Amino acid sequence: MANILIVDDEFESRYSLREFVNSSKYNYFSVHESETYEKGEMLLKQIKPSILIAEISLPDRSGLELGMEAIRWDPNISVIIITHLQIFEYVQKSINLGFSGYLLKPCSKSDIIKIFDRIMIKSISNESEQFIGNNKLPTNPDLANPINASIQYIQENFKEPITLNQVADTVYLSPSHFSRLFKEEMGVNFIEYLTSYRIEQSKKLLKMTALPIEVIAHQIGFTSSGYFATTFKKSESCTPSEYRNLFFNKQIIRKEG
Repeated sequence: MANILIVDDEFESRYSLREFVNSSKYNYFSVHESETYEKGEMLLKQIKPSILIAEISLPDRSGLELGMEAIRWDPNISVIIITHLQIFEYVQKSINLGFSGYLLKPCSKSDIIKIFDRIMIKSISNESEQFIGNNKLPTNPDLANPINASIQYIQENFKEPITLNQVADTVYLSPSHFSRLFKEEMGVNFIEYLTSYRIEQSKKLLKMTALPIEVIAHQIGFTSSGYFATTFKKSESCTPSEYRNLFFNKQIIRKEG
């Protein structure tokens, strides 16, 4: 279960953040709360949240310190600082510490969702890079396994324009021979595989972010949102927007159930 930890001594602030998460596309997160540094520190260890939202001015210690501790325990955690204090020194320190955001109270929903979107895109990118990092295309590809090498290349470069000739050159095969070999081993042709892989990546972004369709299309390597929508509907029997709404409605039903 994905967890969010809110550490803030103001009940109204915690309540509004919790309600926002529960009513948003991010309602698959489980929200936990604390009003003090000490309890927040304990919850960090217990629930291992993906996101920490911390007030700077906690009764016992600074939320900045809690954010530093959180990253020390889990370098992959995303830390968002919230405060009434518009002090440049704090903003600069948050950036230098690698925090994901700095929000002034009262936090606007649009500002929160922008940060959440950025966090989720980074998370998806990191997962992809981690997978690829364990299977990186070698400088001298294994010519005995050219299709495996080509798949790795696609996974690493799917956001960019990729052609069959380009990938064939990478594994030192003629385009025609590579095309035949790819179809024999994968059961689909090169374009079908690349398109399917991009669609799977788009589904993650549609479910986990509120990014506009145009942005998602660009993120996964489609030349236009129109072409992306047409391709997505052909693959999934619904448009990207319909897919997003379907997933969102399922989450609401689960919450109400």
